[in-house]
Amino acid sequence: MKEDYYDILGISKGASEAEIKKAYRKMALKYHPDKNPDNKEAEEKFKKAAEAYEVLSNADKKARYDQFGHQAFEGGGGFGGGGMNMDDIFSQFGDIFGGAFGGGGFSGFGGGGRQRVVKGSNLRIRVKLTLEEVANGVEKKIKVKRKIQAPGTTYKTCDTCNGAGQVTRVTNTILGRMQTATTCPTCSGAGQIIDKKPADADAQGLKVSEETVSVKIPAGVVDGMQLKVTSKGNDAPGNGIAGDLLVAIQEEDHPTLKREGDNLHYDMYVSLPDAVLGTSKEIDTVTGKVRIKIEAGVQSGKILRLRGKGIPSINGYGKGDLLVHVNVWTPKTLSKKQKEFFESMKEDEHFVPKPESSDKSFFEKVKDMFS
Repeated sequence: MKEDYYDILGISKGASEAEIKKAYRKMALKYHPDKNPDNKEAEEKFKKAAEAYEVLSNADKKARYDQFGHQAFEGGGGFGGGGMNMDDIFSQFGDIFGGAFGGGGFSGFGGGGRQRVVKGSNLRIRVKLTLEEVANGVEKKIKVKRKIQAPGTTYKTCDTCNGAGQVTRVTNTILGRMQTATTCPTCSGAGQIIDKKPADADAQGLKVSEETVSVKIPAGVVDGMQLKVTSKGNDAPGNGIAGDLLVAIQEEDHPTLKREGDNLHYDMYVSLPDAVLGTSKEIDTVTGKVRIKIEAGVQSGKILRLRGKGIPSINGYGKGDLLVHVNVWTPKTLSKKQKEFFESMKEDEHFVPKPESSDKSFFEKVKDMFS
């Protein structure tokens, strides 16, 4: 089981944004590769801290993590799903180290600054899921058009920055000479520029290619949740790393079942004779049809709870229930003979309402639904 992000940083769930950043910086400085050369344990702790900070420092991701745990980010790895790498960490969080390591740079376990790693752009797609797919989990094969490095494209070292990805400028001020480093305007920080490219490649040496991507979607996802498939976005030019494929979940309506969190609701209509005499009915569930027994004398509004027939919790805390709402159907038109029968039953003691203590009120039923 993955370690809790709050435990990794040593903070509580109610920690503020500033406290989260402070805790991460403290751990990052302690386990930084430049301070712990050739120490695999320190490197692993450094990566875990960065992964925790990547999620908890983002309000949207933090809210999803607080609600769904690690499963909120399953479906392809990357940040929030394992598989952290140093290039990602320093390209996104390098500024948090301030000047502690030569201006925040990373030298590959040795100090002295580093070339900026360029990351390709992310792609976003929407995937529609049936309620059955949401309940059981599913693996989807998705065709994605993404930019890849065109075969035959070659790169050479950027003349402007000599491969550093940055250009340094020295200016004279009243406080003395000040040196600043900015991203190279020629190569956009990649340190390389195109040497040769085929005719069908764009200015960055990339071309559009269609690829089938497999996305594993865990059971219990909710509408609007976003999963990430690492490195299945657009390629970056040169030695850069590919962007990510972001998969947004769209839950389709079910013809008879309505979802509410992990619980499902089903409206079942029974005729007046069936309500009086009792019957059995076949109803839909997310795992197929089941037959349930309706006791004689059932009252309209009664809720039958089928435990464990709802949606699995994405946090792995069991399954919700299927709540069957019984609705006794009252006929709107009657034959003469039927009217005479019900007229004769008006004063019959069996037709006089006699609610018992076990017949709960509407508000009690609503309370039970959410208990």
